[in-house]
Amino acid sequence: MNNLRILLVTMMMCLTIHVTAQNDAKQKSFAESIAAPADNIGVSRRPALEDRLFFSETIEKKIKEVKKLLSDAPYLAWMFENCFPNTLDTTVHYSVTDDGEDDTFVYTGDIHAMWLRDSGAQVWPYVQFAKKDEKIRRMVRGTILRQLKCICLDPYANAFNMGPTGSEWESDYTDMKPFLHERKYEIDSLCYPIRLAYYYWQVTGDATIFGDLWREAVAKILKTFREQQRKGNKGPYRFMRKTERQYDTVANDGYGNPVKPVGLIASVFRPSDDATVFLYLVPSNFFAVTSMRKIAEVLRVVNHDEDEAARFTKMADEVERALKRYAVHNHPKYGKIYAYEVDGFGNQLLMDDANVPSLLAMPYLGDVDINDPVYQNTRRFVWSGDNPYFFSGRMGEGIGGPHIGYDMVWPMSIMMKAFTSQDDDEIMQCVQMLVDTDNGTGFMHESFNKNDASKYTRSWFAWQNTLFGELILKLIDDGKLELLRKIQKNEQGSPMPRVSSEA
Repeated sequence: MNNLRILLVTMMMCLTIHVTAQNDAKQKSFAESIAAPADNIGVSRRPALEDRLFFSETIEKKIKEVKKLLSDAPYLAWMFENCFPNTLDTTVHYSVTDDGEDDTFVYTGDIHAMWLRDSGAQVWPYVQFAKKDEKIRRMVRGTILRQLKCICLDPYANAFNMGPTGSEWESDYTDMKPFLHERKYEIDSLCYPIRLAYYYWQVTGDATIFGDLWREAVAKILKTFREQQRKGNKGPYRFMRKTERQYDTVANDGYGNPVKPVGLIASVFRPSDDATVFLYLVPSNFFAVTSMRKIAEVLRVVNHDEDEAARFTKMADEVERALKRYAVHNHPKYGKIYAYEVDGFGNQLLMDDANVPSLLAMPYLGDVDINDPVYQNTRRFVWSGDNPYFFSGRMGEGIGGPHIGYDMVWPMSIMMKAFTSQDDDEIMQCVQMLVDTDNGTGFMHESFNKNDASKYTRSWFAWQNTLFGELILKLIDDGKLELLRKIQKNEQGSPMPRVSSEA
């Protein structure tokens, strides 16, 4: 019997590998096809219908509706059509397990692994359709369940394989396992699945995701956060890599720079997958606070466990108090602003990185009030030359980071500026920059050179594509349609004049 079971498992693994290889070949072809500017602007650059991984009539209907609304802005409409369904078209691998459960593995794009952060952000814009579209609901539900399984497997890992296939990073000095693609511990990797699960519950009312798997995962999250408060010791996690890239490995035998235990949670890596300088990453600690409060609410309302809910609330309160005491910097030019990283000893790193959570994006995630005066001061700081990773050039301006380096602007930062803006002119400038820096491909990229949009990284990065679609839908819902209809592609390659915060 055991031999038969082993044979069946082996056959299933072989079938999975075969099907995955077929999908990967199609997706490689897609990646190559979109790397260069389009020959025929206006013709969809989506994969052929038979090559799409997931199809939803609801999403197709929404794309047609938005294209009609944006008929006066044809280039913007074309970009929306290409970008918004990109996660569904090219990265979603939905299936039903042997026990009848939904299971969704979501590639990040050109890297065929599932990041907890990316996958949570990639399917987020589709949740709003889950109540009326059963296929979407089950796909999102499957993503949540897969994420919870990943957390239970290793709460310190950031990226996972579809199966126990190993990865190129097996030689890292950390506790690697065959299911792990990479094991960079980041606070946000544990927060994005909570954000997604909570939103899904709000929209659909489906509490079936909050069973034993949920209870095990959130218990591991609390344990990890407590370990990384580093009150008694450095905790069990360490990481080093043989590399020439400074931010791909960790100082002090893999534990990072020292921190003083003040109630904040250490994050050895940033959401960019770059190592932190000071381990108390401020925007990620804000994200942890709101995530723990969401967990506490579910534990009370669904799981009827007041004691466990109280543990999360108590820790959220502790981290929030520590943020108020240690995360604020009195800047001589901007007044009180939030630092990007601190160590509890009094050292503070003043910058922002494009990857979310970031200081700029905190209201987008719901972690601070958009009218918080400290946030508004911070917002002016990060979008200025006083932020060492703010770049401004002929093609555009925005925030980058050490992950790519000098002069490379991430469209994600431009989108976050638009998401958090209360000014129509500012929003229009952001959308115009996004349209003018696609290099004629109809897609977002990881980053582009501030002076030459043809110099970009990652032609296929599903998070940025879907995020662009999310932004356009939000602006339409917010009554900004007339603003969007004014957006036209600038054939001269230079966006409209911009006014940065330092002016």
